[in-house]
Amino acid sequence: MISSDLPFDLHALKVFLQVCEHTTMAGAARRLGITQSAISQVISDLEHRLGVVLFDRSMRPIGLTASGALLREHALILTTEARRASIRLQELQRGRPNLLRVGIIDSLSRALLPPLTRFLRERAERSVILSGPTESHYAALLGRQMDLIVGAGDLEDMNGLECWVLLEEPYVLLYPATGPYPDGPKALQEINQYMPFIRFSARSRIGQDIERYLRRLRLELRYSLEFDSPFGVTSACMDGGMAITTPLCMLECGEAVPHFRCMALPGPPARRQLTLIVRKGELGRLPFDLVQTLRQHLRDSVLQHLRHFCPDDAKFLKVPATRVPDHG
Repeated sequence: MISSDLPFDLHALKVFLQVCEHTTMAGAARRLGITQSAISQVISDLEHRLGVVLFDRSMRPIGLTASGALLREHALILTTEARRASIRLQELQRGRPNLLRVGIIDSLSRALLPPLTRFLRERAERSVILSGPTESHYAALLGRQMDLIVGAGDLEDMNGLECWVLLEEPYVLLYPATGPYPDGPKALQEINQYMPFIRFSARSRIGQDIERYLRRLRLELRYSLEFDSPFGVTSACMDGGMAITTPLCMLECGEAVPHFRCMALPGPPARRQLTLIVRKGELGRLPFDLVQTLRQHLRDSVLQHLRHFCPDDAKFLKVPATRVPDHG
């Protein structure tokens, strides 16, 4: 019956390989800075645990037996892999993983995919980027099918996760530039008399936020279409519809933005947080560096563009200052 215990450790293999290289116990001892008797003891213990003779000691210098030659072949592989694993672990702590699986919500694709992909090319050997709703990404992160997510909201009630706020933006009212221009607390109902309400699906985080807002105002709006993507909502508004959305969701439609009028919502303000979430302590300083990169891009590029059509009373220029990380 074969024992389940490992018959050797990496130190024993290191000593064995040094003896193979120097062909004498004395040479291996000088190279490793230990006594010759210590070398002999390690080799004897290794032979005893394996139940084989590794060296032909009748030769001068000593030579490998067939068993020794076979062990040397595998020892080279095992020690090389151990060194490689050590290097990869050190790189991970410095923020360079071998594989990084990233989830990003659809409403951030146009705004953040360019800086995100540039960052990942420099900091990960291989990356997989998946888009979709926030909830599915949360489940994948908790189930360890994802390593990092860029989404809406946070998971503050979940232990073992770290959440970084990238941006806060308001919910705004969007409708075609040729539409009516009412204002005040009844603006939603008045515009809805002329055009249908285009909804975000309730299976999305943004759809759930909007439904809570409408319930708070006790509003029931006439609607004809429902989408789970920002592009679908904005495109439908171009054909004569109104929607509650956000500036970054509008940006997903690109060149269509100038065709719309955008105004602040009546009643209490409604906002959403866009966040980066990782499992605490597993990616070294990579999350901190990525947060810096994405926040800088939002300040320098995205926010400058959105100022042209975001209403003055719904400005969302709230990109947090980057704090000093408390790790690595």
